Amino acid sequence: MAVDPQVGAAVADAHRREWAFVLAATVRVTRDLDLAEECVQDAYARALATWGPNGVPSNTGAWLTTTARRRALDLLRRQATAARALPLLVETNTDEGADLGREERLVGAEIGDERLRLVFICCHPTLSRDAQVALTLRLLCGLSTAEVARAFLVSESTMAARITRAKKKITQARIPYRVPAREELPDRVTSVCEVVHLLFTTGHAAPTGAELIRRDLVERALDLARMLRTLLPASADVTGLLALILLTDARRGARLDAHGQLVLLADQNRARWDHDAITEGVALVREALRRRPPGRFALMAAIAAVHDEADSWDATDWREIVGLYDLLVALWPSPVVALNRAVAVGFADGPAAGLDALDPLATEPQLAAYSYLAASRAEFLARLGRTRDARTAYEEALLLTENTIERDYLTQRLDQLQK
Repeated sequence: MAVDPQVGAAVADAHRREWAFVLAATVRVTRDLDLAEECVQDAYARALATWGPNGVPSNTGAWLTTTARRRALDLLRRQATAARALPLLVETNTDEGADLGREERLVGAEIGDERLRLVFICCHPTLSRDAQVALTLRLLCGLSTAEVARAFLVSESTMAARITRAKKKITQARIPYRVPAREELPDRVTSVCEVVHLLFTTGHAAPTGAELIRRDLVERALDLARMLRTLLPASADVTGLLALILLTDARRGARLDAHGQLVLLADQNRARWDHDAITEGVALVREALRRRPPGRFALMAAIAAVHDEADSWDATDWREIVGLYDLLVALWPSPVVALNRAVAVGFADGPAAGLDALDPLATEPQLAAYSYLAASRAEFLARLGRTRDARTAYEEALLLTENTIERDYLTQRLDQLQK
């Protein structure tokens, strides 16, 4: 049966906005990640079938949560041995009727949000760092396996296997997930910050689809960063992360023109930037940088601040940016950071220097399917007048790009070179 377009749109909107709340609430009933995800998916399927005849409920999140939890309770009642067979995700006291243990009630009240609570639960130190981040993005944030894979720069099959292994480890090792006590929180902060940062970057530059920005993911990441800041105000990583998100997202209003076409940073109307967010972000950067040595989120935020505080593209202090990237590469030797540093070198010292810095990265496996490497080479080659090589690089970038707006921009640049 065909789905009413309005119902389909309402369910899609509820998936973007409510998935995390619904899943977190259902996990507290099932105490099992796979079962909770199954029940939540079933609730969304029932919404597609029932919202048409009955109308879209005024509170879609409450409807979905109630439906998912009822489904979970029904399944648990049918399985008399479920309480013994399923891994306990939340430790409870045997002498209380509530579904929270005493420790979780105390610390959970401070966290104050089911999404953030589940982030900390998924970031258990027994799991590898990649598994923690991938599992949280998949389960808590509702990203597809393909989207998580793009965030990690790996294939979808590799990411699917990674997520499956993480779930199996939870079941087989009977990892007793619980909300961490306050003294345990700092050990989990790095993983949680990575989750929020990857969530933001996936929303800031959507890897697929017809939209450049997924506002729901960006806003969800900003909300989580603010909650972390409230919970752990002394953490330099949390402070730097919130600053980075604010300073980067401050340019959102200028990233597309009136026709929905991509506008590069060099051409953006800086009057359209969110200057209140920039002021807040710069203050947070200064606070984070007072810690020695500065962390990677503080350094990334400092780079964003240099861009945001420049009056124009020509006034950008590229030497300072390269220096900050040097510190960041030493602290966090990531191929993507090396790529961004190479681009900065190209603007500081000229396109030939930029190409020299980019060339060694061509053999990096993690960048093999990363379109920005080819696009950056294409821009420098075009500036050097090497038109044929630039066209080849743009064609390579197009093959690796799945976002419609970015593809339109690359196609336009390629057409300009062919005239």
